[in-house]
Amino acid sequence: MTPVSGSADLRRPLPALLRRPGFVISSVFAVLVCVITVVPQVFAGLFGHGDPRRCDLADSGLPPTPGHPFGFDIQGCDLYSNVVYGARSSVAIAVLVTAGVLVIAVVLGGLAGYFGGWVDAVVSRVMDVFFGFPALVGMIVILQTLSVHNEVTVSLVLILFGWAGLARVVRGSVLATVNSEYVAATRGIGASVPRILLRHVLPNSIGPALVLSGLNVGLVIASESALTFLGVGLQTPAISWGVQLNTAQQYFTTNPHLLIFPSLFLTVTVLSFVLLGDALRDAFDPRLRYIR
Repeated sequence: MTPVSGSADLRRPLPALLRRPGFVISSVFAVLVCVITVVPQVFAGLFGHGDPRRCDLADSGLPPTPGHPFGFDIQGCDLYSNVVYGARSSVAIAVLVTAGVLVIAVVLGGLAGYFGGWVDAVVSRVMDVFFGFPALVGMIVILQTLSVHNEVTVSLVLILFGWAGLARVVRGSVLATVNSEYVAATRGIGASVPRILLRHVLPNSIGPALVLSGLNVGLVIASESALTFLGVGLQTPAISWGVQLNTAQQYFTTNPHLLIFPSLFLTVTVLSFVLLGDALRDAFDPRLRYIR
């Protein structure tokens, strides 16, 4: 570990990030996945017919062939097209969950950190309940009771069990900010509580939460795929990596390509977002004084 010369990299985090191969590589993959999510038809059309729902049972389970680099699934659908279109559901859920978790965390964590007292006690005890409850079991139980399993319902369940950790981060940041001199001066001139919170406290304490939200995108994608793999998340006819993995587990010994290619895309995507979030956290953490 070597010290940062003059702390210039801390004042200008973007140039420092661009000098990190891990950040550049993960950013390229993350942006590529986002582009695939927006225009999957462009990438799906690079090989084969590009239609994930154009199937022929005569091609059921066939291995990779010229023009179809990933082969075919059990329904005789082009696996490459299905893997490409599968990114849409996974990324859509990741965006919905990240946004929902961030909103809840900012509201509850901000109120608990600013007001303290009984407000802090109530919010903290609710967070403790979610910390102590096995999240995976809770998500499975709730999803099994729902009759509709789509992007919205899966996202709501993931939000329900995912907000507490980020809310604790926001609460801690607000506690560190609320006693600062400029907040005391704002109170002294008679500013209202909403103005103090929205104009001074939250803008100066939300940074760590934003960075952690980026870090959690990859974890949300992995969680959604795990729930779908277990049979309680998205279900056919939805197209997602989790659905493909759930189907592939029955045919892995005879058709390993059904499991290999979706899991490869899933792994690369999750790893890209995790590394990207980790790099952003290191770059924007004001306590950072060294570069690895």
